[in-house]
Formats: sequence, C-alpha cells, structure tokens
Amino acid sequence: MTVFFGIRQFATAALAALCLQAPARAEEISVTQWGASLYGAPYAVAMEKGLFKQAGIDITGIIGSGGGGTTVRNILASTTPYGEVAVSAALAAKAQGIDLVIVNTGTRSVAEASMVTMPTSDIKSVEDLVGKKIAITSPKSVSEMLFLMVLREKGIDQSKVQRVAAGGYVPALTMLEQGAIVGSVLIEPLAIIRKDKYRTLYKAGDILKPMTTSVGITTRKFAQENPEKLKAIIAGRRAGVQAIYKDPAETAKIIEKLYKLEPAVAKEAVDNMIGPKMWSEGEFNIAELNRMVEGLRLIGEVKNDVDWSQVLDKSFLPADLQAKQ
Repeated sequence: MTVFFGIRQFATAALAALCLQAPARAEEISVTQWGASLYGAPYAVAMEKGLFKQAGIDITGIIGSGGGGTTVRNILASTTPYGEVAVSAALAAKAQGIDLVIVNTGTRSVAEASMVTMPTSDIKSVEDLVGKKIAITSPKSVSEMLFLMVLREKGIDQSKVQRVAAGGYVPALTMLEQGAIVGSVLIEPLAIIRKDKYRTLYKAGDILKPMTTSVGITTRKFAQENPEKLKAIIAGRRAGVQAIYKDPAETAKIIEKLYKLEPAVAKEAVDNMIGPKMWSEGEFNIAELNRMVEGLRLIGEVKNDVDWSQVLDKSFLPADLQAKQ
C-alpha cells in the first residue's frame, strides 16, 4: 500500500496488543512539498525514531508530492487514501463533490513565509510598496494570499500594489536582483540559504495570526473501514510533533540528513518554527481554520463560509485532542 501525506504518544492497550500479534505491514508515504517546506518534518522524525511503528503502522519511505490537486488525486488513487494537503486543496476537492473528510490538522503557522527586498533598496516598510511592483509565485497561490492578508492587516488597498506572477520563488528572486520588482515573496528554508543576499521586509508570522495551513484528509469509506489504521497514522505523526518540540536539535539533524541541508540551515529552519508552534498535534481550532478561509476568500478560492461540521471528523483523534476546540 501507499499512504499519501502533501505532515504525545498515543497507543491504546488493545492496539499495542494487536501490534505484538501481527507486525504492521511496511508502507510508504508521500509528503506534500517534501524537501521544499517543513510540512513533512513530523513524518521524518516519526520514521527516524520508530514512532509510527509504536503507533501500529510501519512507514518505511517517503514519496515526494508537489501538493494541491495533484496530491489529492494521488490520495484517491492510493490503496490507503490518507494524505496531508493544503486546506485550499481539501476544500476544492470537497466542492467538486469528492467524498472527503478532514481528520486532523497538520500545520498552523505562516512563520516560514516572508517578503524580501535588496539590501540597498529604499523600501523600508509594507506601506512603501504602494505604487510599486512585487513578485508572487502565481495567481491565487498561497504566496499571493498571504501578501493580500498582510496588506489588509496594514489597511492598504490591494489595488495600490502591482503583483507580478514569477512562476516560483527562485524566478521571483531573479526578477528582484534584476530590478524588475522591488519586493519578492520567499519561504524557508530558501530564505535562510539566501539570507545574506537580501533584506527581509517583513515576516508573515509577525503580522498575521496563526491559521491552519494543512490538514489530513481521507475518504469517508476508508475512514469507516479502517479506523484503527487511520488512528495509528494520526498518532504516529502526533508523536513526531511532540519529539520535535522536545528536542529541536535532534530534529534539525534529522532534517539535515533527509532534506540534504547544511547543518546551520537545518538548525535555523527548525528553531524558527518552534516559537510559533508551526506543527499541530492534530486538534482542530475553528478560529484558525476560519482565518485560512478568510485568506482563500481574498484570492477567490472560497466564496462562502465553510460549515466545518460537514467537513471535519475528530473521532479518529486521541480523546484529549477531541476535547479541544
């Protein structure tokens, strides 16, 4: 089987006994934006430390996934249709009539996103962008959404700042260096790798409140027929999150190896996400989910309010997480 993912110990006595009786079948997983973002860190840590096995499922490998609709299609094609995807991808699939259910929260911070300018630029604040050109990755992307949310937070009319679609973070930086724009969106760990070349204008996490950025989804059929496997996946990931916060230095070493990063870059990338608590243990926070919906509404990806009671199913979470709102 293949599990697709776009990333406190939990194991009941019954599940532990089951694991002793029959070893879990080895499986591979796919993490959205694997190697490009830190969404997948809990899965990397859980695999390295054997935490999935302890939870009752043997995850042995990572398959990269670019995210969005591609990840959702991969999930649906898998014999084990569970995945961690962007909230926008989950809601889009739901709107298309796909019988999906959100079963846990993945990440809940935009602390990895920022905007940079050249060191000699006279752009010193978000207000200085009025009447200027900046680069986003693509229209209706997360990069555009976060930028529009920053403008709204600062009380700036979005029509006053021209947005240019660069096609990616690296092309956007090239445009910045060539003087075609005055600011470029950026994301870690690329922002850390290139931090000596640019000046950070703002970090999104310093301006915007926490919001749910990724969620775990599955089909209702799989959830109904494989509840214990689903609980084990969620529990293993949760244990990985707890391990990250308990020992960030060890996490950095794991990320360094799996993401092929320089030690200093891996350490800074992980440390930067500890304070804002990027990784959720899995519980749902309706306020943080609604903040993401507000952002998606700004880029036209969502038209109406979301009735979360029709989308979420917290019954596969550990009991203590089910009690949280």
